[in-house]
Amino acid sequence: MNMYKWIDRLIYQEDKKAFPLLSFPSVQLLYVTVKELVTTSNYQALGMKMLADKYPMPAVASFMDLSVEAEAFGARTVYAADEVPTIIGKIVETQEDADDLQIPPVGAGRTGIYIEGVRKALKLITDRPVFAGCAGPFSLAGRLADINEIMPLCYEDPDLVHTLLRKSTDFLIDYIKAYKEVGAHGIIMAEPLAGILSPQLIQEFSTEYVKEIVEATQEQGFIIVYHNCGNYALQLIDSILDTGCRVFHFGDAVQMKDMLEKMPADCVAMGNISPSQQFRNGTPQSVRIETVRLLEECKDFRNFVISSGCDIPPLTEFENIDAFFDTVESFYYRQRLLDIIM
Repeated sequence: MNMYKWIDRLIYQEDKKAFPLLSFPSVQLLYVTVKELVTTSNYQALGMKMLADKYPMPAVASFMDLSVEAEAFGARTVYAADEVPTIIGKIVETQEDADDLQIPPVGAGRTGIYIEGVRKALKLITDRPVFAGCAGPFSLAGRLADINEIMPLCYEDPDLVHTLLRKSTDFLIDYIKAYKEVGAHGIIMAEPLAGILSPQLIQEFSTEYVKEIVEATQEQGFIIVYHNCGNYALQLIDSILDTGCRVFHFGDAVQMKDMLEKMPADCVAMGNISPSQQFRNGTPQSVRIETVRLLEECKDFRNFVISSGCDIPPLTEFENIDAFFDTVESFYYRQRLLDIIM
């Protein structure tokens, strides 16, 4: 599949579709726990297929589990029945720790399970692209050295941070290539921790490494979607665009119209209905209202694709998800009719 043409279709097609980061609610369709889902490739493939059959998304996304890569490096992961796994503590405190840190082989920990999940999903989903998922380099480094301490370290011990970033980047390149080898059409790279950095720091400690990953892996048949749900994404937009990606996904902390005004016409911007306030804790009515508001606000931008602001939580009510998709379909149907009669 030519993914550059897929991007163009997202921009120019009249019948636009929503593309939320929708994966973990599949536990409700499978009748399994989140822990069972994240440790079983068969459940992952089946969950992606069931969601693909249920909703008319332009692609299918794998699971945004930012613990996977850090766990492969040896970080401690906490599992819960109904919540996405998290990393606690740190495994790197000193430069010596960073120097001694071993880059794990692809397949270590649960990385092999996630690769297998995508490989199996590709056998079931043949009508649209399938995206894998991974952490970005700074977000991975932060989970190795503690997400609360990584930014001060950029000032106090930048060499240590660069050592972690070098090893994180080398691993991520190999990891992404493994997804390419099993047939994935792209990867959604979550780099939310970079959203805490200043414009100067993000360029040095995130963008340059993301660019290296993009240059090593992105091509006609495989693209990288860059996700940043930080509060200051608008102020960081120049560095974010410098990554070399053509599809960007933003969280609900920013105004989507402001992001679109900065976005080149040949790049796609996705976002940003709140996954917590609306999808998880809202009602069908509130989801409809917020969805229409966002669609109206951004309707003049052809390169806008409505989405969730981040990964939709596992126990989100499907009536809220249904309301989101139904509202998007109705809105664009109305727009097409208006274009005919105008």
